[in-house]
Amino acid sequence: MTIIVTGAAGFIGSNFVLDWFKHSDEMVLSFDLLTYAGNIDNLSSIGSDKKHIFIKGDIGDTNHFLRLLDGYQPRAIINFAAESHVDRSINNPYRFIQTNILGTYNLLECLKSYWGKLNFNDKNNFRFLHVSTDEVYGSLETHSPAFSESNQYLPSSPYSASKASADHLVRAWNQTYDLPVLTTNCSNNYGPYQFPEKLIPLCILNALSDKSIPIYGDGKQVRDWLYVKDHCAAIRAVLDFGNIGETYNIGGKSEKKNIDVVNLVCQILDELKPKSSGFSYKKQIMFVKDRPGHDRRYAIDSSKITQELNWSPKETFESGIYKTVKWYLSNKKWIEHFVNGK
Repeated sequence: MTIIVTGAAGFIGSNFVLDWFKHSDEMVLSFDLLTYAGNIDNLSSIGSDKKHIFIKGDIGDTNHFLRLLDGYQPRAIINFAAESHVDRSINNPYRFIQTNILGTYNLLECLKSYWGKLNFNDKNNFRFLHVSTDEVYGSLETHSPAFSESNQYLPSSPYSASKASADHLVRAWNQTYDLPVLTTNCSNNYGPYQFPEKLIPLCILNALSDKSIPIYGDGKQVRDWLYVKDHCAAIRAVLDFGNIGETYNIGGKSEKKNIDVVNLVCQILDELKPKSSGFSYKKQIMFVKDRPGHDRRYAIDSSKITQELNWSPKETFESGIYKTVKWYLSNKKWIEHFVNGK
């Protein structure tokens, strides 16, 4: 049996593939266009594994993806392929419409064609798992309850709007064509292999490079932080036991202000790699103008996946962020390849 993972060389996708081989002997076909955030080095540790195949490709290329489906006969597709950086979506919304909306539409149409030709048993066992974000729900007030699966979609940025659109398409293909889909909406992920444009790896990289560490606005925006390995475990649980057509929110139970996150990262760096000057990395923090449409707070209510699928995060934010900082300090070559463009 085979699964296909799209966006497999990106941050969450590569962690999922690497984690998959620790829990399963099933073959994985990794599919990725290798844009700026896709890094084939993320999968180098399984490069010689005969159960792993990497194919460069675009989810928008219908003929290519249909050939893969017919050739490998997967029993599941896990879709991580997406443009995901809010700032980039503000500067260039078209790429997000193209990948997140039209790319998802193309996948659904390919899968509808493939799934319709399967025999009865394979048809019943097939799953399409679409990985989305909590940003589709918009912003929460300080004392509002966390997002549940029944929250209204109120996206604020071109990125979150494009992911919301994709979520609606996935649901519609289930309702209209009976395609066996599952959707997950996760909170902010962090951990190994994250492209250094996101808050935590950018903080680490800039700190080590003796550059300023930028914080939007007053830094009091609140996010729920989820260690990427916990997210991978949740996705496996949804794939194996989730009910077709359902959405599952995945959160880390770790609401933190951005400024508190950065301060903790600097504190860990002070401990693990102190500056020769004796100064704290916190002195490099610099507040910058807030970005347009910046949501104030996200929080995930993950009680549904906990109650129905017996999943809950294993890492606290403190334990997960310590592991994350140690990983970046121990993987200088990966960072160097980012810096020099490899």
